[in-house]
Amino acid sequence: MILLTAATEFEIASFINYKHEKYDVLITGVGIPSTLFHLQKRLHQVDYDLVIQAGIAGCFNNTLNLGDLVLIEKDAFGDIGMEEKNHFTPIFKSGFVDENEFPFENGWLKNNNHLLKQSSLKIVSAVTVNKVSDSILQKEQLIKNFNPAIESMEGAAFHYVCLQENIPFVQMRSISNHVGERDKTNWKIKDAITNLNTELGKLIESINH
Repeated sequence: MILLTAATEFEIASFINYKHEKYDVLITGVGIPSTLFHLQKRLHQVDYDLVIQAGIAGCFNNTLNLGDLVLIEKDAFGDIGMEEKNHFTPIFKSGFVDENEFPFENGWLKNNNHLLKQSSLKIVSAVTVNKVSDSILQKEQLIKNFNPAIESMEGAAFHYVCLQENIPFVQMRSISNHVGERDKTNWKIKDAITNLNTELGKLIESINH
């Protein structure tokens, strides 16, 4: 049985209106705390073979186009640390925390699921933040410290729980906007969600055949 999870209902609208024998659906709510709580609670109630997190995301560079689908190989908590005089130090570079303490590897939450290697989708790194903003400084800090391809508000929390619970997982994201772009007339949320639901359906079908 697969658990399909997302922050909001509209991101996986094609999958929430009916029960299916191949998967359950969990809407965690937006952000790190809600994802941590609701996902871990469900995993303690039901044994799943695989957990999929699906959602939209912002991209940092021009190698991705709006509407593109990606799978996340590694994710990190991008804004846990110290900021002094506009200089941000991630918690794992502060000396207070071991960057290789389980489930972290060099400060990253890595996914080694074979499904990533079998997929034709782009495999990228991600960073998870508590606030999405138009701050140029925040964007530059994230690029300098993590050099991620995309940004979300739940991904690292999802990886963290699944690694701690030792359950196979996949994080799928569809690009809706460029990081730092707050003019939503330039966003492609509708296209991103349409593409996300299409690819998500393909992934579920491929797993169950």
